[in-house]
Amino acid sequence: MSTHAQRERLLLADLLEQAGPDAPTLCEGWKTRDLAAHVVVRERRGDAAAGLLIPQLADRLDRVRKEYAEKPYDELIGLIRTGPPRLSPFSVKQLDEASNTVEFFVHAEDVRRAADDWTPRTIDPVFADALWSRLERMARMLGRRSAVGLVLRRPDGQTVVLHRGSPVVTVTGEPSELVMYAFGRQSVAKVEAAGEESAVAAASTAKLGLT
Repeated sequence: MSTHAQRERLLLADLLEQAGPDAPTLCEGWKTRDLAAHVVVRERRGDAAAGLLIPQLADRLDRVRKEYAEKPYDELIGLIRTGPPRLSPFSVKQLDEASNTVEFFVHAEDVRRAADDWTPRTIDPVFADALWSRLERMARMLGRRSAVGLVLRRPDGQTVVLHRGSPVVTVTGEPSELVMYAFGRQSVAKVEAAGEESAVAAASTAKLGLT
């Protein structure tokens, strides 16, 4: 039985293939070729991917990603579909599921929502709960740079605190949309934000996410 991460991986590969190498994405400055290279480097070049966490290595990561972006686009798509090499930590099913479910979901939406005619996906309840569970675990890290208090709320009333502070903005939406919001894609997240007008505006432009 395939995992959430495996399904999102294949969807991401399909979307990248359909879009072609020069389509826009929601990642500032990146086209689909750059996004594909990022995904490949992240799970196949641990020596460079450390730059995602260590600022001093960011230049090396960017250099390696650009090198991979020059590879044939079909090759990059094939590497994404194939998945990480056997010796990669991501080859462990549990780690792949924990680390890549949200990663691949967000990047798939980075491709989908960059198009003018995009529409929200239908997310099944089990996957919605999986996204929410990961959002709960990552919340404080995702919202650490917010200048206002941020609370995320599902339609059923479940909440998670992204950032403690005042004034408070409460953002309501489906888990998939809240994930997009919390990962810095506020402008395309289908959510409703409630709070002081200035605070809502500050939250909408806050640098949320892991990087």
